[in-house]
Amino acid sequence: MQSLACALIVEDDPALRRMVAAYLKAMGITTIEAPDGRTALRELSDKVPDVICLDLMLPEVSGFDLCEHIRRVPKLRDVPVLIMSARGFPEDRAAAEEVGASAYLIKPFTRAQFAGHIDALLRR
Repeated sequence: MQSLACALIVEDDPALRRMVAAYLKAMGITTIEAPDGRTALRELSDKVPDVICLDLMLPEVSGFDLCEHIRRVPKLRDVPVLIMSARGFPEDRAAAEEVGASAYLIKPFTRAQFAGHIDALLRR
C-alpha cells in the first residue's frame, strides 16, 4: 500500500466519516473530509486525491451528481470512486456505475470489506 496516498471522504454522517477516516489512516492513507457535496467540490477544485469514498445520499449535491462531475473534470477523471451507500438495490448500483463509480460498498460494511475495496482501487 502506498504510504502517501490521500483519500477524500464525502459522508454526511459524522460517526461514519470518522470511522472511514480511522480505517484509512490505519492503512497509511491521509484523509480529507467533506460533510456534503458542496464542500467536496471545493476540496476537489484544488486537490486531486488518490481515491474518493463517496456517500450517495448527501445534502445539497448528491453523490450521483458529484460522481458525474468528477468524471467530467480531466484532472479527476481517473480517480477511483468508491460508493458507500445503504441503498443496496440493483438499480442503485447500476445508476452509480452509469455516473462512473469504480466500486460499490453497501452499508453497513466491515473494516476488512472496506480495506479490500480501497486496496483494489489503489492498485489499478
